[in-house]
Amino acid sequence: MKEIDPSLEAYVEAEIIPRYAHFDRAHSTDHVRSVIDRSLALARRYDVEPDMVYVIAAYHDTGLAFGRERHHIDAGRILAEDAELRRRFDSERIATMREAVEDHRASSGHAPRSIYGRIVAEADRCIDTQTILRRTVQYGLAHCPALTREEHFTRCREHLQRKYAEGGYLRLWLPESDNARRLAELREAIRDGERLRRLFDAIFDAETSGPAGGTPDRTEAGEAAEAR
Repeated sequence: MKEIDPSLEAYVEAEIIPRYAHFDRAHSTDHVRSVIDRSLALARRYDVEPDMVYVIAAYHDTGLAFGRERHHIDAGRILAEDAELRRRFDSERIATMREAVEDHRASSGHAPRSIYGRIVAEADRCIDTQTILRRTVQYGLAHCPALTREEHFTRCREHLQRKYAEGGYLRLWLPESDNARRLAELREAIRDGERLRRLFDAIFDAETSGPAGGTPDRTEAGEAAEAR
């Protein structure tokens, strides 16, 4: 697979990636860079344009600037309206990239409409038990600060059941990804109530042990990944 156009990468690095610094901790610049890396790794298995994969991954959560509920739609609009991208890509490619961004959300009611959407949706899953628990706790602390520890644990467990357990709304799209194995590991933790509580307590304690014994600073410009 050919390398990303250096001038495109320079534009995205200067104008798009920095936007993630204003989102919540679950959607930081580390998150978007991770999605970009995983997307490009998966893309090597398919006949796709790496510049398009790169753009979709970079823009996929930019809509969080306008709130969570429609962030995938807003991100698609941001991509499609970007004058620099319109200069570089024809209208057909812009439309494909917009659809892929719109389709990345895990709670979407339909499958991604193209291989580009499947690649970035799969890369965005980031299925790792510790990471998912941490992001869920971070969301609760940032957006439900009045909850007690027990209430935070209840909402964490309910979210995991709703999204990741058997029958949950999360769907995987590419067999070449290792997400299926990782999802099975996460489901084992969800089923083991005692283990899940131990993991939660360790992460909750770490997230609430700020310098003064309070919760760490958080921005609320973006919304959390758990409701994708």
